[in-house]
Amino acid sequence: MTPRISVVIPVYNEGPEVVRHLERILREVLLPAEVLVVHDMPEDTTVPFVHELARTDPRVRAVLNTYGRGPANAIRFGIDAARAPVAVVTMADGCDDPRQIDDLARLVDRGVVVAAASRYMPGGQQVGGPRFKRMASRWAGKTLSMFARVGTRDATNSFKAYDTDFVREVGIESNTGFEIGIELTAKATRLRRPVAELPTIWLDRQLGESHFDVGRFMPSYLRWYFFAFGRRMSDEQMAARWADKRPVPAPADFDREDTPA
Repeated sequence: MTPRISVVIPVYNEGPEVVRHLERILREVLLPAEVLVVHDMPEDTTVPFVHELARTDPRVRAVLNTYGRGPANAIRFGIDAARAPVAVVTMADGCDDPRQIDDLARLVDRGVVVAAASRYMPGGQQVGGPRFKRMASRWAGKTLSMFARVGTRDATNSFKAYDTDFVREVGIESNTGFEIGIELTAKATRLRRPVAELPTIWLDRQLGESHFDVGRFMPSYLRWYFFAFGRRMSDEQMAARWADKRPVPAPADFDREDTPA
Protein backbone atom coordinates (compact mmCIF):
# COMPACT_ATOMS: atom_id res chain seq x y z
CA MET A 1 0.00 0.00 0.00
CA THR A 2 1.35 3.42 -0.95
CA PRO A 3 1.60 5.58 2.19
CA ARG A 4 -0.30 8.85 2.49
CA ILE A 5 2.32 10.33 4.80
CA SER A 6 6.09 10.08 4.89
CA VAL A 7 7.27 11.04 8.36
CA VAL A 8 10.85 12.31 8.02
CA ILE A 9 12.98 12.24 11.18
CA PRO A 10 16.63 13.40 11.05
CA VAL A 11 18.71 11.77 13.78
CA TYR A 12 22.19 12.02 15.20
CA ASN A 13 23.37 9.49 17.78
CA GLU A 14 20.04 9.33 19.59
CA GLY A 15 20.76 5.81 20.86
CA PRO A 16 18.02 3.86 22.67
CA GLU A 17 16.23 7.04 23.72
CA VAL A 18 14.73 7.31 20.23
CA VAL A 19 12.59 4.20 20.71
CA ARG A 20 10.04 5.81 22.99
CA HIS A 21 9.41 8.64 20.54
CA LEU A 22 9.18 6.35 17.52
CA GLU A 23 6.71 4.13 19.36
CA ARG A 24 4.55 7.18 20.07
CA ILE A 25 4.58 8.13 16.38
CA LEU A 26 3.64 4.60 15.33
CA ARG A 27 0.83 4.59 17.89
CA GLU A 28 -0.58 8.05 17.13
CA VAL A 29 -0.33 8.21 13.31
CA LEU A 30 -3.47 6.51 11.99
CA LEU A 31 -3.20 7.35 8.28
CA PRO A 32 -1.15 4.95 6.12
CA ALA A 33 2.42 6.09 6.70
CA GLU A 34 6.09 5.34 6.37
CA VAL A 35 8.54 6.55 9.00
CA LEU A 36 11.94 7.46 7.53
CA VAL A 37 14.66 7.74 10.16
CA VAL A 38 17.43 9.55 8.30
CA HIS A 39 20.99 9.28 9.58
CA ASP A 40 24.33 10.50 8.23
CA MET A 41 26.59 7.54 8.95
CA PRO A 42 26.11 3.76 9.27
CA GLU A 43 27.68 3.79 12.75
CA ASP A 44 25.12 6.25 14.15
CA THR A 45 23.99 4.89 17.53
CA THR A 46 20.33 5.30 16.54
CA VAL A 47 20.49 2.73 13.74
CA PRO A 48 20.46 -0.59 15.68
CA PHE A 49 17.37 0.47 17.62
CA VAL A 50 15.57 1.54 14.44
CA HIS A 51 16.39 -1.83 12.85
CA GLU A 52 15.01 -3.63 15.89
CA LEU A 53 11.77 -1.64 15.72
CA ALA A 54 11.52 -2.19 11.95
CA ARG A 55 11.47 -5.96 12.49
CA THR A 56 8.11 -5.64 14.19
CA ASP A 57 6.67 -2.67 12.27
CA PRO A 58 7.32 -2.45 8.50
CA ARG A 59 6.38 1.23 8.44
CA VAL A 60 9.81 2.09 9.89
CA ARG A 61 12.84 2.51 7.62
CA ALA A 62 16.37 3.49 8.53
CA VAL A 63 17.64 5.61 5.64
CA LEU A 64 21.27 6.58 5.08
CA ASN A 65 21.63 10.18 3.92
CA THR A 66 24.16 10.55 1.08
CA TYR A 67 23.67 14.30 0.47
CA GLY A 68 26.18 15.38 3.12
CA ARG A 69 26.11 15.62 6.87
CA GLY A 70 23.81 17.83 8.90
CA PRO A 71 20.08 18.11 9.55
CA ALA A 72 19.29 20.16 6.44
CA ASN A 73 20.81 17.56 4.13
CA ALA A 74 19.14 14.76 6.07
CA ILE A 75 15.72 16.40 5.74
CA ARG A 76 16.26 17.12 2.04
CA PHE A 77 17.30 13.50 1.49
CA GLY A 78 14.31 12.22 3.44
CA ILE A 79 11.82 14.27 1.43
CA ASP A 80 13.44 13.19 -1.82
CA ALA A 81 13.18 9.58 -0.65
CA ALA A 82 9.54 9.93 0.46
CA ARG A 83 6.99 7.76 -1.30
CA ALA A 84 3.94 9.65 -0.02
CA PRO A 85 2.39 12.86 -1.41
CA VAL A 86 2.79 14.48 2.00
CA ALA A 87 6.02 14.67 4.01
CA VAL A 88 5.89 15.61 7.69
CA VAL A 89 9.18 16.64 9.28
CA THR A 90 9.45 16.03 13.01
CA MET A 91 12.28 15.73 15.47
CA ALA A 92 13.58 12.63 17.26
CA ASP A 93 13.63 14.20 20.71
CA GLY A 94 9.97 14.16 21.72
CA CYS A 95 9.45 17.95 21.50
CA ASP A 96 6.72 17.64 18.84
CA ASP A 97 3.27 16.15 19.40
CA PRO A 98 2.84 13.14 17.08
CA ARG A 99 -0.94 13.27 17.50
CA GLN A 100 -0.90 16.26 15.15
CA ILE A 101 0.86 14.53 12.26
CA ASP A 102 -2.41 13.30 10.74
CA ASP A 103 -4.04 16.74 11.08
CA LEU A 104 -1.09 18.48 9.43
CA ALA A 105 -1.19 15.98 6.57
CA ARG A 106 -4.92 16.54 6.09
CA LEU A 107 -4.29 20.28 5.64
CA VAL A 108 -1.96 19.43 2.75
CA ASP A 109 -4.59 17.04 1.37
CA ARG A 110 -6.94 20.04 1.28
CA GLY A 111 -4.55 22.04 -0.88
CA VAL A 112 -1.99 23.91 1.22
CA VAL A 113 1.66 23.35 0.32
CA VAL A 114 3.00 24.05 3.83
CA ALA A 115 1.10 23.18 7.02
CA ALA A 116 2.80 24.50 10.14
CA ALA A 117 2.43 23.41 13.73
CA SER A 118 2.37 26.81 15.46
CA ARG A 119 3.55 27.55 18.98
CA TYR A 120 2.55 31.19 18.71
CA MET A 121 -1.07 31.16 17.55
CA PRO A 122 -3.98 31.01 20.03
CA GLY A 123 -4.00 27.58 21.62
CA GLY A 124 -0.28 27.04 21.02
CA GLN A 125 2.47 27.09 23.61
CA GLN A 126 6.22 26.73 23.96
CA VAL A 127 7.38 25.09 27.17
CA GLY A 128 11.08 25.46 28.01
CA GLY A 129 14.00 25.94 25.67
CA PRO A 130 16.73 28.62 25.69
CA ARG A 131 15.36 32.11 26.33
CA PHE A 132 17.10 33.81 23.40
CA LYS A 133 15.95 31.10 20.99
CA ARG A 134 12.35 31.48 22.22
CA MET A 135 12.43 35.26 21.86
CA ALA A 136 14.03 35.20 18.41
CA SER A 137 11.64 32.62 16.95
CA ARG A 138 8.58 34.36 18.40
CA TRP A 139 9.73 37.74 17.02
CA ALA A 140 10.45 36.23 13.59
CA GLY A 141 7.11 34.46 13.51
CA LYS A 142 5.17 37.56 14.51
CA THR A 143 6.84 39.94 12.07
CA LEU A 144 6.70 37.48 9.15
CA SER A 145 3.01 36.90 9.78
CA MET A 146 2.14 40.59 10.13
CA PHE A 147 4.30 42.13 7.43
CA ALA A 148 5.21 39.38 4.93
CA ARG A 149 1.88 37.54 5.38
CA VAL A 150 3.47 34.12 5.29
CA GLY A 151 0.34 32.33 6.51
CA THR A 152 1.72 31.15 9.86
CA ARG A 153 2.84 32.75 13.09
CA ASP A 154 5.57 30.15 13.51
CA ALA A 155 7.62 30.07 10.31
CA THR A 156 10.76 28.87 12.10
CA ASN A 157 9.29 25.71 13.64
CA SER A 158 10.62 22.54 11.97
CA PHE A 159 7.42 20.60 12.72
CA LYS A 160 5.62 21.04 9.39
CA ALA A 161 3.89 19.05 6.66
CA TYR A 162 4.74 19.65 3.01
CA ASP A 163 3.32 18.81 -0.36
CA THR A 164 6.21 16.71 -1.65
CA ASP A 165 5.62 17.79 -5.25
CA PHE A 166 5.90 21.42 -4.14
CA VAL A 167 9.18 20.76 -2.33
CA ARG A 168 10.67 18.99 -5.33
CA GLU A 169 9.50 21.85 -7.55
CA VAL A 170 11.03 24.71 -5.53
CA GLY A 171 13.93 22.73 -4.06
CA ILE A 172 15.73 22.96 -0.75
CA GLU A 173 18.83 25.15 -0.78
CA SER A 174 19.60 24.98 2.94
CA ASN A 175 22.56 22.79 3.83
CA THR A 176 23.38 23.52 7.46
CA GLY A 177 20.73 23.43 10.18
CA PHE A 178 16.98 23.42 10.64
CA GLU A 179 16.17 26.50 8.56
CA ILE A 180 14.32 24.42 5.96
CA GLY A 181 11.02 25.25 7.68
CA ILE A 182 11.43 28.99 7.14
CA GLU A 183 12.94 28.48 3.66
CA LEU A 184 9.95 26.54 2.30
CA THR A 185 7.49 28.88 4.01
CA ALA A 186 9.23 31.87 2.42
CA LYS A 187 9.21 30.23 -1.02
CA ALA A 188 5.51 29.42 -0.74
CA THR A 189 4.89 33.07 0.19
CA ARG A 190 6.86 34.42 -2.79
CA LEU A 191 4.88 32.08 -5.09
CA ARG A 192 1.57 32.97 -3.39
CA ARG A 193 0.94 29.32 -2.56
CA PRO A 194 -1.31 28.56 0.42
CA VAL A 195 0.20 28.08 3.87
CA ALA A 196 -1.86 27.11 6.91
CA GLU A 197 -1.26 26.44 10.59
CA LEU A 198 -2.72 24.71 13.61
CA PRO A 199 -1.76 25.22 17.26
CA THR A 200 0.78 22.98 18.93
CA ILE A 201 2.31 22.64 22.38
CA TRP A 202 6.08 22.32 22.02
CA LEU A 203 7.98 20.81 24.92
CA ASP A 204 11.68 21.27 25.44
CA ARG A 205 13.75 18.24 24.49
CA GLN A 206 12.90 15.29 26.73
CA LEU A 207 15.40 12.83 25.27
CA GLY A 208 19.18 13.23 25.13
CA GLU A 209 21.08 16.44 24.42
CA SER A 210 20.22 19.14 21.89
CA HIS A 211 22.65 19.70 18.99
CA PHE A 212 21.10 23.06 17.99
CA ASP A 213 23.64 25.91 17.83
CA VAL A 214 21.81 29.26 17.63
CA GLY A 215 24.91 31.29 16.71
CA ARG A 216 25.93 28.94 13.92
CA PHE A 217 22.50 28.71 12.29
CA MET A 218 21.28 32.31 12.77
CA PRO A 219 22.71 33.70 9.47
CA SER A 220 20.83 31.04 7.50
CA TYR A 221 17.58 31.87 9.28
CA LEU A 222 18.06 35.57 8.59
CA ARG A 223 18.70 34.87 4.90
CA TRP A 224 15.27 33.25 4.50
CA TYR A 225 13.59 35.75 6.81
CA PHE A 226 14.47 38.59 4.46
CA PHE A 227 13.76 36.47 1.38
CA ALA A 228 10.10 36.21 2.46
CA PHE A 229 9.65 39.97 2.00
CA GLY A 230 10.54 39.94 -1.70
CA ARG A 231 8.24 40.48 -4.64
CA ARG A 232 6.00 37.77 -5.98
CA MET A 233 7.84 35.18 -8.07
CA SER A 234 6.47 33.13 -10.94
CA ASP A 235 6.79 29.36 -11.12
CA GLU A 236 9.29 29.83 -13.93
CA GLN A 237 11.43 32.22 -11.87
CA MET A 238 11.49 29.84 -8.92
CA ALA A 239 12.34 26.90 -11.17
CA ALA A 240 15.21 28.89 -12.71
CA ARG A 241 16.45 29.79 -9.23
CA TRP A 242 16.44 26.15 -8.18
CA ALA A 243 18.19 25.05 -11.37
CA ASP A 244 20.92 27.60 -10.65
CA LYS A 245 21.33 26.79 -6.95
CA ARG A 246 20.61 23.06 -6.85
CA PRO A 247 23.33 21.29 -4.84
CA VAL A 248 25.11 18.40 -6.52
CA PRO A 249 24.31 15.47 -4.22
CA ALA A 250 26.16 12.22 -3.84
CA PRO A 251 24.52 9.33 -5.72
CA ALA A 252 21.48 8.02 -3.88
CA ASP A 253 19.31 4.96 -4.28
CA PHE A 254 15.99 5.82 -2.70
CA ASP A 255 14.66 2.28 -3.08
CA ARG A 256 17.44 0.93 -0.88
CA GLU A 257 16.88 0.71 2.85
CA ASP A 258 19.55 0.30 5.44
CA THR A 259 19.33 -3.29 6.65
CA PRO A 260 20.89 -4.81 9.71
CA ALA A 261 23.99 -6.92 9.14
